[in-house]
Order: sequence, then C-alpha cells, then structure tokens
Amino acid sequence: MRGRFVRMQDGEGDGDGGGRGTAVITKTKTKTKKPSLYRVLLLNDDYTPMEFVVHVLERFFQKDREAATRIMLHVHNHGVGECGVYTFEVAETKVSQVMDFARQHQHPLQCVMEKK
Repeated sequence: MRGRFVRMQDGEGDGDGGGRGTAVITKTKTKTKKPSLYRVLLLNDDYTPMEFVVHVLERFFQKDREAATRIMLHVHNHGVGECGVYTFEVAETKVSQVMDFARQHQHPLQCVMEKK
C-alpha cells in the first residue's frame, strides 16, 4: 500500500485541540481478477445414440440442430468434443445435468470439464 503524510493544522484531528500531528492517508487499488474458465467436453462411447447426443447439445448447451450435429460428429470421429466454455460453477452444473440426464435414459455418455 502506498501512503502519504499530511501535515495537520493546529487543533485538527489530535483530539486535544492544541498540538500538531500527522496522519497517514492510504489509497488501496482493488484489482478484479477474471474468473477461470472451464471447457465442458463430451466423450465418445460405442453405445450412446448419436441422436441422443444431439438432443443433449440442444437441451443443455443451447446449440441449434446444425451446431449440435457438427459437435456430435466431432465427438464421434475424434473421441472428444467441446460443448462450451464456462465459469467453474456453470461448467460443473452442466456436467452434472448431462450426466444425470444420460443415466436417467440409461446411456453411458460421459461429460467432463477441464480448465482452459
């Protein structure tokens, strides 16, 4: 922290009204840090239907049919595909939602997050 000394006038700020004193005035700079971002990824498996993956991308990641199909094909061909990039809490929630939804429909689809 940086500070500067200020000379007080007689009777100013010393409580007894008679002496001279000094006071320190400090300035604090607050720096806001951008939150870390996390990639949400779908992992390929041999059992989850492609149409189900497209539905997941539309429902939980607000992808249109074309974008969802493109991501699904990427997952199918490369083993992994990015659904989106979010703050930690949002990414964690999306992973949880996708995993729960897949389990409810008895699909082994895996969704993970990694720091960007």
